[in-house]
Amino acid sequence: MDTITREKLLAVAREYDRLTHAMCTPEVAVNPDAYRRHAKLQAEISELVHCFRRYEAEEARLAEAEHILREERDEDLRQLAAEEKDLLTTSLDELEQELKVLLVPGDPNDEKNTIVEIRAGTGGEEAGLFVGDLFRMYSRYAESKGWRIETMNANPTELGGYKEICFQVTGDRVYSQLKWEGGVHRVQRVPETEAQGRIHTSAVTVAVLPEAEEVDIAINLEDIHFDVYRSSGPGGQSVNTTDSAVRLTHKPTGMVITIQDEKSQHKNKAKALRVLRSRLLALKEEEEAAARSENRRSQVRSGDRSEKIRTYNFPQNRVTDHRINYSQHNLDRVMEGELQGMIDALIAADRAAKLAAPL
Repeated sequence: MDTITREKLLAVAREYDRLTHAMCTPEVAVNPDAYRRHAKLQAEISELVHCFRRYEAEEARLAEAEHILREERDEDLRQLAAEEKDLLTTSLDELEQELKVLLVPGDPNDEKNTIVEIRAGTGGEEAGLFVGDLFRMYSRYAESKGWRIETMNANPTELGGYKEICFQVTGDRVYSQLKWEGGVHRVQRVPETEAQGRIHTSAVTVAVLPEAEEVDIAINLEDIHFDVYRSSGPGGQSVNTTDSAVRLTHKPTGMVITIQDEKSQHKNKAKALRVLRSRLLALKEEEEAAARSENRRSQVRSGDRSEKIRTYNFPQNRVTDHRINYSQHNLDRVMEGELQGMIDALIAADRAAKLAAPL
């Protein structure tokens, strides 16, 4: 392990000990808010510190084994020391790799709830139907994780699909799992509207936005123009008879957000602001990521809305993620929400990329 990495780890270990001591002092122990803050900070670095302390302990054992090999003449002791040296060398290499991953700063958004936007792209009505299929897939996946889904806005089509749908997913570490879904999703299948059985290719875009809090993004209401109108469904059918639908225009960026899911104008405005705040946070992070793009080359990309990330081939029951060249031949189960295998493969590839990158 190089000196700079060791100094970083020693500094983190000292901070862990400081937090442990502070939590035992009367000033912190009797103050619930202060205690929670200290406990949260300690928990964030505990895995790294425990791993480093295992590394230090095995490093000390390795030094002892090497000392025996240099100084001891008893062949039995030397053989035991040589065997232990081999085992400890392998173990230390593995621990060093684990420490490299733990030292990479975690994604601060991983704990956040998430707003997902799915929009039909090329393919006409078939693309709209696939938007509905993906919404169902994510809904089933969320259900399997114990997460809650709330529809923010939906623009249905005549055939039962959606031109676009926006929904919020709430639960434990939602963004850490769904962040890999952002990009262009391509589907190859025979559409229900195809009389001659020909396979068509359609595409939809998925945007995955960590839900932003007010402390993350401050919005100046003077920068927003609100329009209100009556909600409508497919074919212009009136959904309600009051001006409850809201169209929000953010003047500095030109973003337009339409929400008509609630019968209350105030609730629709609140939802529109939540979506705007999350979009602005995503935009800010995209700009920051572009500025440090050289550092991101070693990581599995996620969230680029223009990147074709996945193909769903129905005739072959195959789903392929192009970022990691990974395929599964259980598309029927994936569309029922069994998405964890694909997500785990993406997480593993990202971890391997980080391991291969210099600290």
